[in-house]
Amino acid sequence: MLKSLSIANYALIDQLLMQPGVGLSMITGETGAGKSIMLGAVGMLLGNRADTKVLLHEDKKCVIEGVFEIGNYGLISFFESEDLDYDSTCIIRREISPSGKSRSFINDTPVLLETLKILGAKLMDVHSQHDTLQLGSGEYQLGLIDAFAQTSSEIKEYKSNFRIFKAAQKKFEALQQRAIELKKEADFNAFQLEELSVLELREGEQHELESSQEILENAEEIKQRMNEMLHLLQDEELGILNGMTQLNHGMQALSKLAHVYEELRSRFQSLLIELQDIEETLGHEESAVEVDFEKLEHTRDRLSRIYQLQKKHGLATVEELMALEKELAEKVFEVQNLEEVLQDTAKELELAQENLSGSGLKLQKKRISCFKAFSKELEILLSGLGMENAKIEFEHKSISPNSSGIDEIEILFSANKGSAPQPLKKVASGGEFSRLLFAIKYLMADKMALPTLIFDEIDSGISGEVALKMVGMMQDISKNHQVICITHLPQVAGKGDVHFFVYKDNSSEKTISKIKLLNREERIEELAKMIAGVSPSASALESAKELLQ
Repeated sequence: MLKSLSIANYALIDQLLMQPGVGLSMITGETGAGKSIMLGAVGMLLGNRADTKVLLHEDKKCVIEGVFEIGNYGLISFFESEDLDYDSTCIIRREISPSGKSRSFINDTPVLLETLKILGAKLMDVHSQHDTLQLGSGEYQLGLIDAFAQTSSEIKEYKSNFRIFKAAQKKFEALQQRAIELKKEADFNAFQLEELSVLELREGEQHELESSQEILENAEEIKQRMNEMLHLLQDEELGILNGMTQLNHGMQALSKLAHVYEELRSRFQSLLIELQDIEETLGHEESAVEVDFEKLEHTRDRLSRIYQLQKKHGLATVEELMALEKELAEKVFEVQNLEEVLQDTAKELELAQENLSGSGLKLQKKRISCFKAFSKELEILLSGLGMENAKIEFEHKSISPNSSGIDEIEILFSANKGSAPQPLKKVASGGEFSRLLFAIKYLMADKMALPTLIFDEIDSGISGEVALKMVGMMQDISKNHQVICITHLPQVAGKGDVHFFVYKDNSSEKTISKIKLLNREERIEELAKMIAGVSPSASALESAKELLQ
């Protein structure tokens, strides 16, 4: 419920604070005093758009803030989904800067206007005699039936099956599309896979082949160069190793004569060992090198085939070709097993559809079963509101499953005897629509967690017993829900638990609107003025006292 509403710098309002009661709060005031302005501010708090035209003082920002008690509204999941801090006391704030920039806050966290609008709809329901769009909506009408029939468990089951069905449908359709794509590519993929598979590629092969080719192409010259180097190293008379060995003997003798030359001997010894190792390796390499034109041709051919495939697929290495081969193999395998997978998925979809159909029919049956009771109770309420000949019927048809079920309904209404019921948007006048929606909200009050209800002159055009009947129904609603009513009728205003008076203050340079919580004596005075005018008579004052009893 709304604990407090503060408005600053909005239209004719400089500063205003309202703390409505728990039950039924009445708001009265002269025409143009600012009641509709207050509703405009509430609308902004609930997400309506605004600009700098709403600023009373153009150099100051407009701030509208509502403090709500939301512990019983089941909104924790909403706050979690929007990543907002949850508290049973929720503060919503809207700011409009002089530059026209609008900012919205929920518990001091900035939010998008759309988020504010969603939450606002869960916290306050503002209804005026001109608000006819809501009741004309098929979705809203279906929601009324669900609330009346208490279908929450059936809806929960249906929605669960609907989610499963949509997931299965999406999976099946994706597989079908995948099958079409793969079948188009199947032959080409198989051909490409065969091209790669026949090569039996292995990691590092390209580098090995390129090195081998380099040696084979120059094998004769390589062997010639190696033999020349081996001759220089191994010649018995002039060979480098023979000379190095003699030098090594000299170094050993020198180190024995003076230990200071030991390091020099050691360095030379290392050099000799390294040279001997080079000579041995060079000998092995020379033996390994062979002039093999057949092997060279084979190497060139394999490299050529690898290069061609790399160019064809826009790849640079054997490893990338191997990765492509694996990918193609998976696609070919997928095609080969696709029919079996499609059949299994089709069975899943069929089962999901059967479960959805079953829960949809179960929900439909419960909805249809309450049409007569809903119509009868609503007609009784409307009769008490001065519409004795009102007739309510339902038009129903089955539709393809959607998130709400398999039903499409239309509430048909006739206010006059002898007139066939027609869709609401075609036949109901503003006053009739207003009383119809009021009766519906009264009917729903005990069946759902309604937000704070604000009725804006919903009693317009009625009087006497009908007005008393309507306010009596408001009192019933207010036993479990917070109700705020803006009215011009004294017999309605007198039934409120608390009474607020909106008035214009002309004491400063600009006319501003103010609101005041009236005590008993002030209420009597205000009700008397509503009955008899600015200077009420003694009898008017007595009548006002009777209204408060």
